[in-house]
Amino acid sequence: VQLQACGGGLVQAGDSLRLSCTGSGGTLSKYYVAWFRQPPGKDREFVALISWSGGTTSYVDSVKGRFTISRDNAKNTAYLQMNSLKPEDTAVYYCAADLAYGPAIRDVPHYDYWGQGTQVTVSS
Repeated sequence: VQLQACGGGLVQAGDSLRLSCTGSGGTLSKYYVAWFRQPPGKDREFVALISWSGGTTSYVDSVKGRFTISRDNAKNTAYLQMNSLKPEDTAVYYCAADLAYGPAIRDVPHYDYWGQGTQVTVSS
């Protein structure tokens, strides 16, 4: 499956953005989908995860209560709704997908498929 991420932009602190991750060449509904982000000069880090059915989600503590991951399998698309954005949320955001669940599902190497990244910049 190929992933296409979009929806990033330049916003002010407190604003909202919704990122989209659309799959092609495969049925995204079979995959766990995660969002990662890579702040400037730092390693890529886990943000959120959603199971293939959408019934299970998981978030890094720093975004709990502000970000919501969801998916619409009919549209082969997953989303990351980001509210109350902070300057420290500034990063390139990547979506990733994998068929399998495992103990390292929050880790970058777990994922076989990656989107190209979309820049989110939050000004103070």
